Amino acid sequence: MKILAIGAHPDDLEIFAFGSLSAWRAMGAELVLAIATDGAKGGTLPAADLRALRAAETVTALAPLGVPRFLGFPDGGLRADAALETALHDLLAEVQPDLVVSHAPNDYHADHRALSAGLSQAAGFAVPVLWMDTMNGTGFTPTHWVEVSAHWAAKEAAIRAHGSQDPERFVRMAKRQAAFRAGECNGLPEARAEAFRFEPRFPFADIRALMPPAPALRPVGRRDLPR
Repeated sequence: MKILAIGAHPDDLEIFAFGSLSAWRAMGAELVLAIATDGAKGGTLPAADLRALRAAETVTALAPLGVPRFLGFPDGGLRADAALETALHDLLAEVQPDLVVSHAPNDYHADHRALSAGLSQAAGFAVPVLWMDTMNGTGFTPTHWVEVSAHWAAKEAAIRAHGSQDPERFVRMAKRQAAFRAGECNGLPEARAEAFRFEPRFPFADIRALMPPAPALRPVGRRDLPR
């Protein structure tokens, strides 16, 4: 099984899906990781310096999963246009993934939304696309949850590798969100889960066989029954 994960910016895959990507890797899946933009707007350094710094941070952060590819589109200027669709179509044709993971169509950042739209067009009938959770889960209704508790320390380390981005704010956000997603599955307080959304579209209706394990079922006991 081959999973292609595409983030709009350096650090997006770490924040939104590092735990699940680690779970896919533990299943034996082959991971291909791609970053659409150069990240040159994510700080106050000169663009060339920031571009190089953020690429180095990303290589370090994603090293446990693989070597990322950089598509090189300008940060803050991603558009769902012919250039993006062509680049994504060529990437899909080369990689031939079984599943693509990327941003949700309604995520908070315009670059995220543009990548989502371009990828939806480029994927066509070739491969199913799975949307990552949005920032703080805003406007997002999951269809799939992945148990990531065992990979949580590695995820925090990956986020912290992006030292130029004040990463502790994203560690806190991700931890809060993953605890909530685990809570949706009646997980214990220390449990962590990442959430995704899949919208079936012909010819792809059911991707359960491609997903890592969900949080274990933990029914709520009947309080009206004797113990």
